[in-house]
Amino acid sequence: MAFVVGLAVFLLAWNNLANLVPAFETAYVPVNLAVTAVVVLIARRLGYQWGQLGLDRISMGRGLRWGAVAFAVVAVGLGVALALPLTRPLLLDERVTGLGFGGLAWLALARIPLGTVVLEEVAFRGVLLGTWAARRSVREALLGQAFVFGLWHITPTWIALEANGVVFGSIGGAAAIAGGVVTTAVAGILFGWLRLRSGSVLAPALAHVATNSVAAVAAVAAARLG
Repeated sequence: MAFVVGLAVFLLAWNNLANLVPAFETAYVPVNLAVTAVVVLIARRLGYQWGQLGLDRISMGRGLRWGAVAFAVVAVGLGVALALPLTRPLLLDERVTGLGFGGLAWLALARIPLGTVVLEEVAFRGVLLGTWAARRSVREALLGQAFVFGLWHITPTWIALEANGVVFGSIGGAAAIAGGVVTTAVAGILFGWLRLRSGSVLAPALAHVATNSVAAVAAVAAARLG
């Protein structure tokens, strides 16, 4: 379990500290891809097989099918929320509302899929879940990686809420961060279930892209529709 514990601690420190460094944003994609490669390389050197990490070719087809369904479900849900005036304001996000076509395309097609989804899905649903399950029970691994995934989002949640006008230094601010952590932990359970059900990280990766990239497009559209 030493590798599992070490990886969990590293991931928590990495995301919550790196996002506090302004220069990190300029190298977000290549740096996170490099971290992904290092995590996988270490796991492989320790003897874990591609299948244990959810990265084998045999499961890719099944992962693609499950992921496509999950992507469609999320996209349709966001589309319905965008179409209804009552729910449209819930999609607004001040971090993206001012983006032009180029900025939105970069965010949705490059930064999120390559910089966010690849690292998070490979690290959490691939390596952390797989190596944890190899040492303990699958249920413990599923819940454990989701718990770490929730804590991984402390700083990003803080940044997102601050950008959307939430004032910190109060009980309300702390509750907002806690709510964000719980929400992402629940998402981690769902993404983990997709990984286990399909055998591939491709399934949760596609669901994750829909949750983040399609949501960003929906947020821009919601701002323009008013």
